[in-house]
Amino acid sequence: MKKIALLLFLLNSAFLFAQKEVSGLVKDKTGNPLPGVNIVEKGTSNGVSTDFEGSFRIKVKEGATLVFSYVGFTTVEKTASGDKINVTLSENDGQVLNDVVVVGSRNAKRTVVNSAVPIDVINVKDVTTQSGKIEINQLLQYVAPSFNANKQSGSDGADHVDPASLRGMGPDQTLVLINGKRRHQSSLINLFGTRGRGNTGTDLNAIPAASIKRIEILRDGASAQYGSDAIAGVINIVTNDNVDELTGSITYGVFNTHAKGEFLPGTPNTKGFRLDQNGNGNSYGKDQDFDGGSVRVAANYGTGIGSKGGYVNVTGEFLSKNKTLRPAYDFRKGFGDAEMTGVNLFANLAIPISEKTEFYAFGGSNFRDTDAYAFTRNDGERVVESVYPGGYTPRITSKINDNSIAAGIRTESSGGWKFDLSNTFGKNKFQYDIKGTINASLEEKSPHEFDAGGHSLLQNTTNFDISKNYGDVLKGLNIAFGAEFRVEQFEIFAGEEGSYATYDTNGKPITDPTTQSAPIDPVTGEPRPGGSQGFPGYSPANEVNKDRTNFSLYTDAELDVTEAWMLSGALRFENYSDFGSTLNGKLASRLKITDHINARGSISTGFRAPSLAQIYYNLRFTNFNASGATEVLLAPNDSPVTRAFGIQKLNEEKAVNASLGFTASFGDFTATVDGYYIQVKDRIVLTGYFDASSLNLGVSEAQFFVNGVDTSTHGLDLVFSWKKNFDFGQFGATLVGNINDMKIDKVKNGTLDEAIFFGKREKAFLLASAPDNKFGLNLTYAKNKFDAGLAFTRFSKVVLVDYADEDDVYNPRLITDLTVGYQFTKSLKLTLGSNNLFNVYPTKQDEQGNTEAGGYWDAVQMGFSGAYYYARLGFNF
Repeated sequence: MKKIALLLFLLNSAFLFAQKEVSGLVKDKTGNPLPGVNIVEKGTSNGVSTDFEGSFRIKVKEGATLVFSYVGFTTVEKTASGDKINVTLSENDGQVLNDVVVVGSRNAKRTVVNSAVPIDVINVKDVTTQSGKIEINQLLQYVAPSFNANKQSGSDGADHVDPASLRGMGPDQTLVLINGKRRHQSSLINLFGTRGRGNTGTDLNAIPAASIKRIEILRDGASAQYGSDAIAGVINIVTNDNVDELTGSITYGVFNTHAKGEFLPGTPNTKGFRLDQNGNGNSYGKDQDFDGGSVRVAANYGTGIGSKGGYVNVTGEFLSKNKTLRPAYDFRKGFGDAEMTGVNLFANLAIPISEKTEFYAFGGSNFRDTDAYAFTRNDGERVVESVYPGGYTPRITSKINDNSIAAGIRTESSGGWKFDLSNTFGKNKFQYDIKGTINASLEEKSPHEFDAGGHSLLQNTTNFDISKNYGDVLKGLNIAFGAEFRVEQFEIFAGEEGSYATYDTNGKPITDPTTQSAPIDPVTGEPRPGGSQGFPGYSPANEVNKDRTNFSLYTDAELDVTEAWMLSGALRFENYSDFGSTLNGKLASRLKITDHINARGSISTGFRAPSLAQIYYNLRFTNFNASGATEVLLAPNDSPVTRAFGIQKLNEEKAVNASLGFTASFGDFTATVDGYYIQVKDRIVLTGYFDASSLNLGVSEAQFFVNGVDTSTHGLDLVFSWKKNFDFGQFGATLVGNINDMKIDKVKNGTLDEAIFFGKREKAFLLASAPDNKFGLNLTYAKNKFDAGLAFTRFSKVVLVDYADEDDVYNPRLITDLTVGYQFTKSLKLTLGSNNLFNVYPTKQDEQGNTEAGGYWDAVQMGFSGAYYYARLGFNF
């Protein structure tokens, strides 16, 4: 035994003496130090990253080769022939599968290929210069395999904030981070349309694309690492930190109005057409060949602060986009994308305080003024003929303010412990103004525009994170733990009286229905309804001001057991002031099968807390469809009406995630294939409409938020990437794909009628959020000053159920995008292109007009506005 111990000691001593310590500095071509550069001893998992000064120190074997890699820079290999190595990295267009990532692991040396979970890294500069898509949701829709987003029409606030999701989950089941810090959600809750019904989500379009360096998408359950909302995964947006460079672009684009297909009699179908706003939005004006014109002007500039690598990077963006108008059924005159004017500002800064201590801050402000068509009020439908002869189309306009600021201090002790203390504040405010409308109970005396009130959501998060990497524990151990305290506040504020009140024949608000009555509509013979048509205002009875707190503790660890086998785990405890505690865990592993192939897998539990909006949101509204209009009460979860129907208090959604996949890297080719399974119990959904006519509520129907269904989802994500330099140019090809199958395992309707509680139509909305598949092939070519891109995206069949309880089938579609660019000078580049080059539309539905939005198509992945043509002038000084 002693001989064995002595032998082991001698072998270990020989290994130690064969090692050497190498230190150095990594800079860019301008001489600025690069923090966070990934440095790995080639052929091993031994690695470190540079500190805030670009410095590093690592122990390696004699004669080892060090690999230096950093997002957006050319990878460099250096032999450790001496004790000092200084390296200069040059910028390039990035090989995204080798990028060091922030999300999915708290290990500073983990890259996409050697991570235990699937991660997409999207170089936003590349995407925005090779695409005409001007909003983050649309950018991700075409480059991330399981990301889905939809433009909607006639869906109230959802016309203004696009709901988006991962792997078919709800918009609120994906957590969004900015530079690794939790981002606040929108205050909007989606009530109509086909995506995200009953969900809140994060407004990605509030972040200017020009401020983003890269987007990391963790496609794996991560509640044990990051907390609530991370059932489907995490989107981390990393903002620009470059200095001494002014970049930006001016983009103009338009849509082709020549929609294909045969339209209803009387509807123009040979050329584009306009809704005549001067004719109350109820008649057609002059034909147009193009509409939806958009102008986007963006600029980004960074400058150094001090001599130790400090910086501030600032982005400004202006966007103006007109409406599109597409064929709608005879009861719906306005159907198409909303109009929008927006201003976006964002800043990111870091200031070194000492050698290993840094103050950082980032944040921004977004303002949007939007305008979208509501459903048309035709003869006999809330029409005052003397005011709007023949009918009118109200417009829902909104003013959205989204502001955020994060600040913190990070430092590293002499023993290698990293500390990060931060606070992140965010607030979203959504204000409705209804135009081209009327309060019918006021008849001719009614104003035509109302302040309808709105809602807001505030979130403040304080984090304290600690981590350390032990390079001498087996082949490397990274541990992390921390705490988080979050405050959330949701508010509904009332509009002006005329937006919600019903008036009597004397023009007084009705407070006592037994003695007061509204004027009688001469066509219907019924009392005229009150409130602003298109969207009823929030009344004092709807007002809400609720808050809650959340405290959480977490720990996670990653251990490289051998050079080939990595094991990681995480555990998180959370306590909410309104519903209690939850504990979630995760295990993940990666096995290096060969030098080029890794296998990986994970299993975790997850949760999502019901949002404050889901608990407290309430509204009386008019539901329009082909058969007419009904008054509906959406009752808050804590109301007596909700309890009277047997609806219980909302609890958290509970999930189990599992994934198994592999990564491969062979020179110029990389691939990732990942299968997944997601089971969600007590999923929060919005019910159908229950008969409430006997409750004396002043409405015909009522609906509620409920923990209504259990679902299970199986799927597969594919990413294949190849890039090669030839004498005649550089070629690149990327194939991304998602195959998805969601099933509703159980409807938890209790004693209530399932057909109303969550019937065929509601089930179709939920399942349509998880399309069967999506595949995209992106081809690129570049030579000297010329580059081009060609992209094919295939969207699978989607089946929805219309108001007539019949299936609306949207057949698969192939969308083609084309872009060509020419670099006229070092500073100026012109790009021309088209999204949906061949003007492809979804499958036209029948003539009964029973679609959710009242148009010929519902909100499906590919959109319904047709071909988009654009020109962009990019600049770089």
